[in-house]
Amino acid sequence: MSTPLEVHAFATANSVKVPIALEEMGLAYRLVPVNLRQGEQKRAAFKAMNPNGKVPVLVDRSVAGEGDLVVSESAAILVHLAEKTGQLLPRDGQRRARVFEQLFFHASGLSPAFGQAFRVALQPSPEPEAKSQALAEVERTLGVLNEILERHPYVAGEEYSIADIAHFGWVWRHQAIGASLDKFLFVARWLEEVAARPAVITGIEKTLALAQ
Repeated sequence: MSTPLEVHAFATANSVKVPIALEEMGLAYRLVPVNLRQGEQKRAAFKAMNPNGKVPVLVDRSVAGEGDLVVSESAAILVHLAEKTGQLLPRDGQRRARVFEQLFFHASGLSPAFGQAFRVALQPSPEPEAKSQALAEVERTLGVLNEILERHPYVAGEEYSIADIAHFGWVWRHQAIGASLDKFLFVARWLEEVAARPAVITGIEKTLALAQ
């Protein structure tokens, strides 16, 4: 019997969020590698699933009566899985709103900042000014997150949620862009705690293995 959940992904900060969530939720899934180094995300078969040509993409074959559900965008995938399982997303209004607030902050603030810094870092000879500006925006968003984590153990309050998984993907890779958490002690504490979760360890291992 085939696994009803497929994750098309590669060893990236955005991809890792989905296996982590699936491990946390105890769902069986199959990882399908999309080799970005060889441009597989640009092929017609993949772009038929996601015209934006980016990983990850979730294929859910367990949606009754509707055929395969194909979802792109890591935050949308996390919401779908949380709604599907009733896990890692509060049902009541205020706590639920805080999770979505952080998901939107991630999509509009932290993820673009880290993504831009990562693109600059990949350049053979990045301009010092461009690198400085990119890191400044990373630090600004980390500062926002640090203030939140000074008040609460997790990014959306007292409970671990899909918002933590969303932020973790990029913050986990902060060293790859030359960023430091020395000024963000509450982010560093949170990162260490989340990284030690068994589901997170397994999700990272499986995602990194896609590049081997």
